[in-house]
Amino acid sequence: MNRHWSAALALVFAVAAAAAAMGQVPARPPADPGPPLSGYPRNALRAPTPAELKTATYVRDIIYGHRDGMALTYDVFKPVKNANGALVVNMVSAGWRSSWGPPEERQARYQALIDKGFTVVALYHSPAPRFQVPDAVADVRLGMRHIKLHAADYGADPARIGVWGASAGGHLALVAGVMADDGNPAAANPLERSGNRVAAVVAYFPPTDLAALLQGRPKAGPIDFDDKLLPAISPIHSVDARDPPTLILHGDADKGVPPAQSEAMHAALDKAGVENKLKMYPGADHDFYVKGDPARTDAYATDAMNAMVGWFESHLKK
Repeated sequence: MNRHWSAALALVFAVAAAAAAMGQVPARPPADPGPPLSGYPRNALRAPTPAELKTATYVRDIIYGHRDGMALTYDVFKPVKNANGALVVNMVSAGWRSSWGPPEERQARYQALIDKGFTVVALYHSPAPRFQVPDAVADVRLGMRHIKLHAADYGADPARIGVWGASAGGHLALVAGVMADDGNPAAANPLERSGNRVAAVVAYFPPTDLAALLQGRPKAGPIDFDDKLLPAISPIHSVDARDPPTLILHGDADKGVPPAQSEAMHAALDKAGVENKLKMYPGADHDFYVKGDPARTDAYATDAMNAMVGWFESHLKK
């Protein structure tokens, strides 16, 4: 019996060795690192290379307003070469938390835009949990006025500004697009007299109807505010024919922000006659995440970034 087992084991080892020699042993699949931050490709979440750092200069900590005695700021990334005169604002927000980071550590997130000659602005708002969604909405609407008023200072055309964000940032990108106006000449704050209309929007998996999204959720942190404010901060209720071309990207298995939120916005934009496109990613949860399949997750995130850059190239470049 022992001789038979020895012979069998020898055969197994011989077959395994032959298969390895022929490259037929399947590689172990990479570990699943979990959802990527805000749907970014993994490659965009690394530190920028020394060569990439030479492709942009920064205008740091520009103050556009104050809340509770604290400054509200944004950072500007200016391409060193081949600037195309257009500007893209990224709404830095996740769960309506807006966390600042040094530009030289975050540049890789914007490199795809910088390489195409876009000036990029990272716009920060007063963050949760101390502040709530209505505060963030008011902040970014004010911030967009400042950015548009000073776009020429950053080498950009105020008529060629786009906005982009993911999740809560996607909600705020839509706010910037559909809740824009031409300013109020009678406003006490001089900045409020300036308009904040934009020329294009890209939103990843955005909340669009907060009454539907937040129904039944306990009030805490950013959503601890009076329900009477929900319509005024829900982009779906502000759609009209003057809204800018809008691209919405969403996973069709998103449990955090159901795809129905984007589908309803798409329908509202269609009804108003606004140019728009909705792209769904099959099997993707929030952040374009496909559990257990990091390669597919990253492929979706990369495709989304390429679509975002392409949308702005189409709608912002002369």
